[in-house]
Amino acid sequence: MDKVGVAVIGCGAWGRNHLRVLSELKGAKLVAASDINQEVLRMVKEKYEIQVYTDYHEMLKDKEIEAVTICTPSSTHAKIALDVIEAGKNLLVEKPMTITVEEAKTIIERANERKVKLMVGHIERYNPAVQRVKKMIDEGRIGEIVLISSKRVSRWPERVGDVGVVRDLAIHDLDLMRYITGAEPTEIYAVTGSLKHKYEDHANIILKFNSNPTGIIEANWITPKKIRELTVTGSEGRIVADYITQEIRIENSNGVYIPNTQYEEPLKRELENFINVVLGIEEPIATGMDGLIAVYLCELTLKSSKTGQPIKVEGIWNK
Repeated sequence: MDKVGVAVIGCGAWGRNHLRVLSELKGAKLVAASDINQEVLRMVKEKYEIQVYTDYHEMLKDKEIEAVTICTPSSTHAKIALDVIEAGKNLLVEKPMTITVEEAKTIIERANERKVKLMVGHIERYNPAVQRVKKMIDEGRIGEIVLISSKRVSRWPERVGDVGVVRDLAIHDLDLMRYITGAEPTEIYAVTGSLKHKYEDHANIILKFNSNPTGIIEANWITPKKIRELTVTGSEGRIVADYITQEIRIENSNGVYIPNTQYEEPLKRELENFINVVLGIEEPIATGMDGLIAVYLCELTLKSSKTGQPIKVEGIWNK
C-alpha cells in the first residue's frame, strides 16, 4: 500500500490535532472522523472534506479505513479500542491506554488475536529533547545516572474530566523514566491530594530502581505557571531538558553547554511512526505493552497514596 487510510475517533481539542497532522502526512490518507458532537463534525467535514459519523461503529464498516486513532475521554478507551480491533483496524490509543490493567491486557490479547498493530500515544517519547537526553545517557555523557527528576505542573485543564493528575500528567514521566533508563522500577511511593477537584490534583512520586537511579516526579494542576522540565543527574554531570521549548542544557566540570536545537512537533513524529508501523517499515516506539505498564504504574501510584506505604512493583511485563 502507498498510503494508509486512517480515521479519528474523538474530535475534541486533541483529536483535531490528530486530524490536522494526519491530513499533512505523506503516508496517510485521512478518510473519516467520528464524534458525538454534530457541530464539531460539521466543522471537520467542511475543513477536511471527509466522511463524518456520530456513530463510530458505522464508520468502522468503511473498508478504506486501515488504521484508527482514538482521542476520546480516557474512560471510553477500552470499549472503543476493542470495537476497533474487532473491525480489524490497526489502532493508536491516546494515553492512558485504559483505566485498569485488566482492560489493557484484554486489548493487547485481542490485538494479537486479530493480528492488528497496536500503539499507545505516549507522545513525550517522540519529543526531540527526550530523544537527545536518552542518547546522551546511552553514550555515557554524564556518567552513571543517580537521579532523574521531572516537574510537570500547570493550572487545571478544562478538557480533562474523567481522570486525575496521575493518569493525565504523571503518567508521562512514569513512562519516560522507564524509556530513558531502559530499566524497570522496583518500588513506588506516592503522596497525592485534591485541593480543588474531584480527582487528585497534585502528586509527588518516588520511583526506586534496583540500584540507581532514583526517580522523583512532581505533577499538579495548581501551579499558575506551566512548567514541563526534566533533570538527569549523573556522576559526571547533569542534563536539564525543557519539554516545551525542546532545549537542553548540559552541565559538567568544564562548564555549561547548550546545543543548538530545532523544534519538531512530537505529535507529527508520533503519528508518522504509527503510519510507518502500519506500512511495515518501522517498529513502534510506544507499544501496547508500554501502555499497559504505564497504566499499572499509575494504579500502584494511587494505591501507595491511599495506603501511605511504598508499593513493590511486580514484573507485570514478564507475565
